Amino acid sequence: MSNLLRKVAITAVSGAFLLSTAATTTAAAEEGDADQGIKCETQAGGNGPFYSGLSASEAYDKAFGKGPAVPGLDKYTPQGLASWHDWDGSGNDLLLVTEYGEKGQDARIVGIDPKSGKHVGTIAIAESHVGGIAVGKGWAFVQGRDSGKWDTIRKYKLSDIRDAMKKGGVPYVKQDGQGRRVYAASFISSYGDTLYAGKFNDGGRGKMFSYKINDNGSLTTEHGYEVPTKTQGLMVTKDKFIFSTSYGRDKRSNIFVVDKGATDIDKPSTKCFRAPSMAEGITEYKGDAYLLFESGSYKYRDARNVIENLHKGNISAITNA
Repeated sequence: MSNLLRKVAITAVSGAFLLSTAATTTAAAEEGDADQGIKCETQAGGNGPFYSGLSASEAYDKAFGKGPAVPGLDKYTPQGLASWHDWDGSGNDLLLVTEYGEKGQDARIVGIDPKSGKHVGTIAIAESHVGGIAVGKGWAFVQGRDSGKWDTIRKYKLSDIRDAMKKGGVPYVKQDGQGRRVYAASFISSYGDTLYAGKFNDGGRGKMFSYKINDNGSLTTEHGYEVPTKTQGLMVTKDKFIFSTSYGRDKRSNIFVVDKGATDIDKPSTKCFRAPSMAEGITEYKGDAYLLFESGSYKYRDARNVIENLHKGNISAITNA
């Protein structure tokens, strides 16, 4: 059967399949299934061992632990997450978190020291949902405003961000040039000289594209990939795509582990387990995964799991969960 016909068939039978799956998975009727035909590890019991609310899954609780606090949650909502090695030229590293505020407010990029957990600095950037951020080849790439049916990706010189972060306060940093129109930028990630950007879709699987990062920060479109339903974040490793998916403050999130380069995620090697509610960006730093949640924001204090810290997990534990 051709890939297109197989996809149509999967869509046609998904309703019946999900009904049968709901009888065998925990809280499926209340939460909805993770994805078409992909079984998620759902077993959980009691409260979260290092986060508020009910446990997401035993697999998650074994793989992850509590990480640094996220600043600014009383006025901003976090979305994207990236790591920046040797940000200051002195061997120190940063985790970068994007946050949006109320309508009409500038968005922000917050720097957190992954070793100490301390808040290093904050800059302001032009307003947008800032759903994703990635770092590569001397540039930071951030989701910009919509442009008709297209999303946009802004680029910022890391040298400009570095200088602004060192000033203190919340200095404003302009993007370099105009935003690059792309198919989607709901989430953004990078690996080496490759940028990945894709679409959040709450009604079915989405799509992402890879782009070559050129020296001047321009992006050359390369390949397209299938992504899970409700994808909010992506981490890319040497051999895996690791997706965070979520939708709704009362529903658990999911972590999907997919073979890197897979254009079709319906593979026996694909793994999934439940995570706490409202997971967003995910990034790699020195062999660990850092996961961000928007549930810690002032807007979502009634979420199933209110989480004000990043969560940190060893990547090998996550891929083998």
